[in-house]
Amino acid sequence: MFTVNCKGRLLKIDKPIVMGILNITPDSFYKNSRIQQSDTLLERVSAMLADGASILDIGGQSTRPGSDFLKEDEEMARVIPAIMQVHQHFPDAIISVDTFWSAVAAEAVNAGASIINDISAGSIDPGMKKTVARLNVPYILMHMKGNPQNMQQYPHYENLLTEILDFFIYQTGKFRDAGVNDIIIDPGFGFGKTVEQNYLLLKNMDMLKILDCSLMAGISRKSMVTRTLETSAVNALNGTTVLNTLALIHGAKILRVHDVKEAIESIKIYNAYAAA
Repeated sequence: MFTVNCKGRLLKIDKPIVMGILNITPDSFYKNSRIQQSDTLLERVSAMLADGASILDIGGQSTRPGSDFLKEDEEMARVIPAIMQVHQHFPDAIISVDTFWSAVAAEAVNAGASIINDISAGSIDPGMKKTVARLNVPYILMHMKGNPQNMQQYPHYENLLTEILDFFIYQTGKFRDAGVNDIIIDPGFGFGKTVEQNYLLLKNMDMLKILDCSLMAGISRKSMVTRTLETSAVNALNGTTVLNTLALIHGAKILRVHDVKEAIESIKIYNAYAAA
């Protein structure tokens, strides 16, 4: 059983849980996830919590392939008011901030967030390691080859699985040496990987269990669904549910999703299957 300390509150991850995605952006790849109004944000949060979300992941910039970075102050202007509003209205909710800027992470934790979700594993902002250690909150460490601007331009690996495992062994060691206690691993589906590489990684995700960290899968409505089914993100819920179920079978303990209710149903089915 994994347990992470969220600013004094222990989050047990003995069974799979769901993280709901809240995009405070005008340009996220899945248009129905974009939130621009405060009343819409609170309605979305209320629904996610009612549907069973254990974590709310709030992000202020799109990291879709080809997207440009927002500067820290612009990202703060988006996410900090949202985090404060959610924390004020839902004080018991566990909030994660999706950012690779250490200054944004620090302000977010001060505003009510208690988990940092960094797609860059500290590679974009070298100050992230010390910041997370100082804040003493859980850190989600994701694998990405390159950056959002170039990650899908001919991603190449000599050995995909070995390179990703070596990456996580090295990076978790670095963060632990810096004083970060609670680390969650995200394989980074869709970040510097072809569709075929994503499926190979999913099929072998169990290998990451040797890191002794909770595993998070973020597959929701991504290209490994849309390209395989030749559909759009808007119509990718069924494919997402199938992949979330496969992720659970291969060791995922956290599902990061746009659609909380359906992910919870996948977990219920998986739990019944695992207990049989």
